[in-house]
Amino acid sequence: MGMRPTIILGLESSCDETAAALVADGREVLSSVVASQDKLHERYGGVVPEIAARAHIENILPVLHEALARVGVGRDRIDAVAVAHCPGLTAALLIAVTCAKTLAWVWQKPLIAIDHLHSHLQSVMLEEQGKEPNLFPAVALVVSGGHTSLYYGKNPLELQLIGYTLDDAAGEAFDKTAHILKLPYPGGPALERLAQKGDPRAVDFPRTYLGKGSLNFSFSGVKTAVLYYCRGQNMLGKDRVPEMTEQEKADIAASFQAAIIDVLVDKTLLAAERFNAPTVFLGGGVAANLSLRNQLIRRCQEQDRRLIAAARRYCTDNAAMVAGLAYYKLKAAQVADLSLEPYPLSPDLAAINNRRR
Repeated sequence: MGMRPTIILGLESSCDETAAALVADGREVLSSVVASQDKLHERYGGVVPEIAARAHIENILPVLHEALARVGVGRDRIDAVAVAHCPGLTAALLIAVTCAKTLAWVWQKPLIAIDHLHSHLQSVMLEEQGKEPNLFPAVALVVSGGHTSLYYGKNPLELQLIGYTLDDAAGEAFDKTAHILKLPYPGGPALERLAQKGDPRAVDFPRTYLGKGSLNFSFSGVKTAVLYYCRGQNMLGKDRVPEMTEQEKADIAASFQAAIIDVLVDKTLLAAERFNAPTVFLGGGVAANLSLRNQLIRRCQEQDRRLIAAARRYCTDNAAMVAGLAYYKLKAAQVADLSLEPYPLSPDLAAINNRRR
């Protein structure tokens, strides 16, 4: 008779998805429920923190109940409660953190605090991908709406931040460029769909590498280049975008996307070479972009490295990745207490900023 699996309940509300999941032994997803807020924020063209927080309050218990009901397990079979407590929107983070603390106290279960960005690395190990042995050491690219980061990992708990965005993250640049092109919300997926119809060589948008050997990112320049291309350097041509043909807009989208992806892939492979990592992880919302995935697959094959990308359903924010990482923290006895509070910044990046002062 096999050993009883460790089942962890994960909760996530760092931005505009309310999520709950149950994961066994860090990899087997028993249930994963996500409530999206896209329709709520569509009219504003971006996430409004106060609206997001109110929606989390309404969604957290229904999402939790559904995640439990899908598996049919009770509190007695849950070994710990995990929650993403950073980084993110403070008012949004607070909802899942409060719920997790309450459950941990009432159920008398260990509370596990999870860094949202670190959990994106764990998303690559869920389900099929997780069955492969010896995944580490690895270089991991976490690319999302709010963050573009490179990590070097010796194991799930030993993660070193080796590169980060200095201004706009890749996902932000996608969303802002989509807004310039007057595409529907959410902008990133809409721009990707449009780019599939365009020529990525039509416009030579800049690739910013920040000096030889830098592993950091900057995407504000390419976004601004798109803005000037569409409206002119004097910004007087504000009506030019509607006058463009759909093919012209598709070519701009494809050229912009190519500029972003070139930098992401080049820096990821540079990091893999520098740290002699045989494996590359890819996670985060922008990791669902098929052009990014395909280019990274090709480049990794050329260098005889293994790419393990998160399944597309686990690229966007979810709680399965939170519960997955919590399994390793529970095994290492890295538990939190009920004084846990949400924190808006990534502790890794906060530490770097403090050293600069």
